[in-house]
Amino acid sequence: SLLNKIHSKRSDVVPKTDLIVVASLVDKVPNIAGLCRTCEIFSAKELVVSNAKIVNDALFKSVSVGAADWMNISQVLQEDLFDYLLNMKSKGYKIIGLEQTSKSKSIFKYKFPIDGKVVILLGIESEGIPAGLLQVLDDCVEIPQFGILRSLNVHVSGAILIWEYIKQLAMKSDNTITGTGAPN
Repeated sequence: SLLNKIHSKRSDVVPKTDLIVVASLVDKVPNIAGLCRTCEIFSAKELVVSNAKIVNDALFKSVSVGAADWMNISQVLQEDLFDYLLNMKSKGYKIIGLEQTSKSKSIFKYKFPIDGKVVILLGIESEGIPAGLLQVLDDCVEIPQFGILRSLNVHVSGAILIWEYIKQLAMKSDNTITGTGAPN
C-alpha cells in the first residue's frame, strides 16, 4: 500500500535510535500522546504503553498530530513491567528511571551509555516509579528544579530526558543534529 511505501521510505531517511521510552505507568491521554509526538520527533525506536488501543482515541490523535503513524508502539501491561525491564536488560539495554530518589543522578552530570541502548522508564503521574520497579533500574536520573513546585509534568520531564539523550548521542558520534532526523 501507499502508506507502507511511505513508512519504508521514511525509515530509510530517518533512522531510529536505540531509545525505548516506557510509559506503561502513565495513564493520562494527553501525556501519552505528547510522549508519542516527542518520541517520533527525536526518532525513538519504540514507545511502550499499557494499552496500544490508545492510538484510536480522538484526544490522542489530536495531541499527537499523527505521530503514531510513524512510531513503533507496543503494549506492556503494568503488571508485566518488571519482567519486561529484566528482558530488555538481558538484551543489553540500560534501564534508566526518571525519578527523584536519594540515589538519583542529576541530568546535568548523567552520561548515557556510548552504545545508546537505553530504556527510559517514566513513572505514574503525581506518584513516580513504584518501589518494586526501582530495584530493576540501572540508574535513576532527576531533573533539578528550583521553583516552589517539586515535580514537572511526566510528558515534559520525559521530553527533557529524551532531548538530553539525543544531544549526547549526537556529541558522542561527533555528529550534528540536522533537524531532519536522527543524528547523522
